[in-house]
Amino acid sequence: MSVWKAETHSVEPIPLSERHGKPADLFTLWFSANMQVTTIALGAVYVFIGIPLVWAIIAIILGNLIGAVFMAYHSAQGPIIGVPQMIQSRAQFGYFGALLPLVLVIIMYLGFFALSSVLGGQSLSSLVGAQASGSSVTVGVVLLGIITALMAVFGYDLIHAYQRYVSLIFLVAFVAFTIAAAASGKVPGSVWSFSGFNLADFVAGVTLAVTWQITYAPYVSDYSRYLPKDTGVNATFNTTFWGTVIASVWMMILGAVLTEINAKLSTPDVINSIAGGLGWLMMIIIILGIVAANVLNVYGGMLTTDTIFGSFSRGKPSPSRRITMIAVFAVVGIVVAILAEGNFYGSLENYIVSLTYFAIPWTAINLTDFYLVRHGKYDPEAFLRPAGYGTFNWLAIVAFMIAIVVEIPFMYTGLFEGPIAKALGGADISWIPGLIIAGGLYLWGARRYLPAAQS
Repeated sequence: MSVWKAETHSVEPIPLSERHGKPADLFTLWFSANMQVTTIALGAVYVFIGIPLVWAIIAIILGNLIGAVFMAYHSAQGPIIGVPQMIQSRAQFGYFGALLPLVLVIIMYLGFFALSSVLGGQSLSSLVGAQASGSSVTVGVVLLGIITALMAVFGYDLIHAYQRYVSLIFLVAFVAFTIAAAASGKVPGSVWSFSGFNLADFVAGVTLAVTWQITYAPYVSDYSRYLPKDTGVNATFNTTFWGTVIASVWMMILGAVLTEINAKLSTPDVINSIAGGLGWLMMIIIILGIVAANVLNVYGGMLTTDTIFGSFSRGKPSPSRRITMIAVFAVVGIVVAILAEGNFYGSLENYIVSLTYFAIPWTAINLTDFYLVRHGKYDPEAFLRPAGYGTFNWLAIVAFMIAIVVEIPFMYTGLFEGPIAKALGGADISWIPGLIIAGGLYLWGARRYLPAAQS
């Protein structure tokens, strides 16, 4: 299929006759999406919150391995059902009940778009030799927003093609850069020590990486839904899992190391200082990575926005409505990015951790329904009808809300510290009870009240 032909499908099921692609495409997509400066900046957060480098590396590896399990299991849903990720929520929450997680996911998309855009704007400013602040960053944000919006118009095939090509570029560039950083001699030898361990900070680091992966869950089947139906769970899981884990672990560790070198500079500026005369080339690589990540935010934002709009519209999804949703999302995202430029690293940590409280219960309910309740057996056309899976499924809504309430004592944010988190020295483990309560309650209720659970 031509990558330069605008995609016509939106939230409707992909016909079997149009299925194409191979599981390896998922590896390159998720590898490229994480081989970028926002992931590096997240690694910097570990140093800013005071985790010693060795323990930060262990937390990064452990957290990504745990979080990617949930994220990758969503990937297998795409070939089987053939619809985007978030419209599946109608099977769990009901046609209108699904608006609750849908609205929360739109906020998530906008936030990630804004955070990546700020770094992209800084990188463009650095590339042209301008000061990375004020109007130069704004211009960069706008340009990158336009580029990603245009790519989202062409859609699924262009996105996959772009990620395939840049994944090789990223691999070569970051291998060379990592070697250069290691050989620079700028990393103090004292940071390679196992001393200074703090349980609360270590748990916070694990949670940060777990959340990074689980917040990808609302994206995942968007990019596997065109694959042939017989692709298989193992193939989609493994290619998605290793693509996202390898890139995320690599970039986060790199970010932590670069911050140990110079915590006073922005992430793009530290990269520039290591790259020396090839700094301009690394800025181009960073910009390509921002595009790789942000096109997923625009495309997924369009699908989710179209799902929300479609809940109140009698008209079927159409190419014109699809383009309108892309334009609206891009404009709002650009505005949010311009407003979010200040206090970047604090905003990044607090934003990602706060998403845990909503993303965890949703992913637990969605995966429980798919793998343990309905065993992948859905009527794809029913997602588009109010009567398909009912208007409201109070079982999922109540399980979702109870899980969030149960998480509160375990929460630790800049604005609130729960009593259990306080007793643990500030360690936030809310994602653990969130998963158990949401998934457990939904499974318990589904086996008693949902006919599909009896099959």
